[in-house]
Amino acid sequence: MAVEPSAVDPPRSAEEADSLHEEHERLREHVLQLEQRVRRAEERRRALVHIMGDLNETNRRLADQRRAMLHILVDYEADRSRLAKQTDRLDGSRRALIHILQDSHESNLRLERSRKAMIHIMDDLRETTHEMERREHELREKQEQLVQAGKLATLGELTTGVAHELNNPLNNIGLFITNAIDRIELGAVEEDEIRNDLTEALDQVRKATEIITHLRTFGRAATVMFEPVLLDEVIERSLSLTQEQLRLRQIEVVLDIYPGVVVEGNPIQLEQVFINLLTNSRDALTDAPERTIRISCKRRPEAAVVTFSDTGPGIPAGLEQRIFDPFFTTKEVGTGTGLGLSITYGIIQEHGGTISVESSPGEGARFAIELPPANEAGVRENGA
Repeated sequence: MAVEPSAVDPPRSAEEADSLHEEHERLREHVLQLEQRVRRAEERRRALVHIMGDLNETNRRLADQRRAMLHILVDYEADRSRLAKQTDRLDGSRRALIHILQDSHESNLRLERSRKAMIHIMDDLRETTHEMERREHELREKQEQLVQAGKLATLGELTTGVAHELNNPLNNIGLFITNAIDRIELGAVEEDEIRNDLTEALDQVRKATEIITHLRTFGRAATVMFEPVLLDEVIERSLSLTQEQLRLRQIEVVLDIYPGVVVEGNPIQLEQVFINLLTNSRDALTDAPERTIRISCKRRPEAAVVTFSDTGPGIPAGLEQRIFDPFFTTKEVGTGTGLGLSITYGIIQEHGGTISVESSPGEGARFAIELPPANEAGVRENGA
């Protein structure tokens, strides 16, 4: 089964995909470098823990030695009257005191070195954190660019079908206006009939305007906002952009839609997900004897579930875990970028949902999407 919805990209789209791939690899290298720096910081932190342990031991020794010194001084005071007899003991005590002071000085030096080491470690951690935040921001920007590129590639692939959808209202507009002009030229100026023709032409203008508005809304790059979304309306809009291509390939679409299922999400991104799955199923049915796509939308207490099933050849054994990887495709070279299902996977994750696939060779494929219902999510802005 082919798993990539994108059609043949022009050469510059392939170059952009290669560039994005190279950028992705560079970002992965940067992430590995950051992980190495975090590991080094962890090693330094463990070293600091050992140093603090040494400091605690030293402090304990100092306390013991301080107590010993106090005992010595007490003995010295008590035995001062016997100073002559205790000269040897006093000398020993003096030497012990010298050792204690030397140990104290060395401990202070170690403490100062430890403090400086800790300052350097904190500086390194701060720099590492800032670098990771910057890289994360860059990665998010690249992901947004990748999603936008996927939308533009989808629009390019659907151009033929959309042109047909626009051609119908344009032809009807021309027909109604021609009828009105003919009546005027023949002198059969009946106000009601001309008004009806012009009204019908205006209705066709509205249809064409709706199609163009839909395309502009779908293709524009904008801040991704989450809001309550009716899934049946999103599925309907996705079918409106793909129905002509499905009709030309004699593919039947069977709907089992439970109305009023609401999730918290972005309607344009969800529409892109559904179009990706529709074009993926379309490509899988190219040589299938039975060409049917079944779309189901159900509401469960814990999630809304949308499934896309087809009667194609299914996914080759062993590839189920790879089809969502970026740039992976089973299509021939030059017929896909391998980004459609990867973008779909990323969008579903951003919505807090899951996507899975079930397939047996020769028995078609079934993609299942689970999204949290609207009452379990707040309105969010992407990246907030």
